[in-house]
Amino acid sequence: MLLDIDGVLVTSWEAIPGAIRTLERLRESSVPFRLVTNTTTHTRYELAATLNGGGFDVTPAEIHTAVVATAAYLRTHHPGARVALLSDGDPRGDLQGVVLVAPGDPADVVVVGGASSDFTYPALNAVFRSLMDGAALVAMHRNRYWRTAEGLQLDAGAYVAALEDATGVTATVCGKPSAAFFGAAVDDLGLPVARVVMVGDDVANDVLGAQAAGIRGVLVRTGKFRPSDLERADAAPDAVIDSIADLPPLLWGGG
Repeated sequence: MLLDIDGVLVTSWEAIPGAIRTLERLRESSVPFRLVTNTTTHTRYELAATLNGGGFDVTPAEIHTAVVATAAYLRTHHPGARVALLSDGDPRGDLQGVVLVAPGDPADVVVVGGASSDFTYPALNAVFRSLMDGAALVAMHRNRYWRTAEGLQLDAGAYVAALEDATGVTATVCGKPSAAFFGAAVDDLGLPVARVVMVGDDVANDVLGAQAAGIRGVLVRTGKFRPSDLERADAAPDAVIDSIADLPPLLWGGG
């Protein structure tokens, strides 16, 4: 199993009903799983600590993040590059080997992470200028929005699209729905894609992205899900369930 975190297991870091028990059922049944997330506010170790503090039992090694995928991409494709980072939180703990510079300083690569109040006009204009001067554009993800306890929140995908439109530069996406991101998680499980299922609340990035990588996709009606998502989707999920609590019956029947 590949499981999204925000909107599937938790909302504003509060466990969604049935989520803790579902992970327990997977362990009891020896079903290997990885948590795959575009969240950029926490490192893997911080995510594990936060989830464990909320009643889950996970380790950092069981978590794949867009930040870690971005670091791997930069080390491989832009070794030693000066990287201007615009993101929420402090992802530097998972960006080992990446040379970070402040937005506005000379940069070879612009990396856009999760949106926050730091996405001001001066900050966006600074990375825009770097792109116009020839920097490459890398997006940790293209999420358009996510859900918190206060409601839907605009995310970085809108800003990535604006930068692409203004500069003519196409972003390389490292998190979901990148096939490489899903592939790395599947490789970590040591299983063929035909034996893996992805569960997410984002029909485009989670479900259709996984299906494009050969993985079956299950959509939950929690988190950012809205009924119109299914109407607009280019394809259908392999299954739609009300919440993560309904995953065990889907897998094994009964309760």
